Amino acid sequence: MKVYYDCYPCFLRQSLEAARHAGAADPQVKAVLQSVLQTIMGLDERATPPEIAGVIHRTVRETLKIEDPYEKEKEKSTQEALAIYPDLMKLAGDGSDIGTLLRIAIAGNIIDAGVGGRYEDLWKTVERVLAQPFAIDDRETLIREMGWHERILYLADNAGETVFDRVFIEKIDNAVTYAVKGHPVLNDATVKDALAAGLDRCAAIIDNGSDAPGTVLDSCSQEFRKIFESSDLILAKGQANYESLSQAGEKVFCLLQVKCPVIAKDIGAPVGSIVVRQSLSHG
Repeated sequence: MKVYYDCYPCFLRQSLEAARHAGAADPQVKAVLQSVLQTIMGLDERATPPEIAGVIHRTVRETLKIEDPYEKEKEKSTQEALAIYPDLMKLAGDGSDIGTLLRIAIAGNIIDAGVGGRYEDLWKTVERVLAQPFAIDDRETLIREMGWHERILYLADNAGETVFDRVFIEKIDNAVTYAVKGHPVLNDATVKDALAAGLDRCAAIIDNGSDAPGTVLDSCSQEFRKIFESSDLILAKGQANYESLSQAGEKVFCLLQVKCPVIAKDIGAPVGSIVVRQSLSHG
């Protein structure tokens, strides 16, 4: 997905929120905003939003000299999700209803620091997502592909959302490789966050070597790129993965809640909607 001018105020907001999550004093906040503004001025407009966000959040971390501004927020989100894990497992039943499993996984995508503000009550989100229609619905194609391919590469999004992913993965028959970020960025899940959510009990956890939101293949490790290219079926969670992989080819399916007007315009679905979308071919 291309970057829109509407994205730039969001990048600045994210840097401000990251500084505050890190407990930065006002002079540090000012330094962060000045650094990010200079960074924005020199960015290539042909870059995708996740590529730009990766550079900006790296600038924030370097300016504050902190590894993970969202560490405490991620721990809190994971604990909140684990608190309803038993209820999610009951809801998932024997796993035969893949449609319900997809809704559970997508419900977790409400946990997203990139869009700002605190997310709504998790169980109310589950109830909403279970009831609402899909704005873009490629579930039938995805379920058919899941039946054809034994192994799935699952691209994680946020900490806490990882627990919802775990429910999905534990209930399906496919073997799953669960890919997280190589370094902290926003509240995106790292190996530490995936382990805290218990993903090691149901999937092989790897990291992509990158500190950009989504999956920016040029910034990922060679090892991860080989796994990505050799995978026959890829599930990509969240808005940033849509932004970076919306034209990554038909083996990629984006699962998300639309939480941003820019994403809504690009994907063709209103804010608040839920989506299972098969990616387009390159170009």
